[in-house]
Amino acid sequence: MYLVVFRNRKRADIDQAAYEAQAQAMEALARQQPGFLSFKGYVSDDGEVIALSEWADEASARDWGKVAEHRVAQRDGRNLWYAEYTLFGCNEPRVHRFTASD
Repeated sequence: MYLVVFRNRKRADIDQAAYEAQAQAMEALARQQPGFLSFKGYVSDDGEVIALSEWADEASARDWGKVAEHRVAQRDGRNLWYAEYTLFGCNEPRVHRFTASD
């Protein structure tokens, strides 16, 4: 599994409706990509967003980064939406799970 962690903060003056529309379109498109496993996003009280996506392998995650529509969204992210972001790519992350039993 390959884990992608995308931390970001939006600019204060963005067109929120346009951003949401593009984000929803990108999530739908990502879900169709070979190797896609999951996606979740979280917003903290201070406005920072964490988006987590899981891929079958690094090649699948990198291929997603090359999809034409995603490239446009990446450009828009830098030019229109984000004040800052950091992307982490983790190959074969160590996973520990816990589930409470009844």
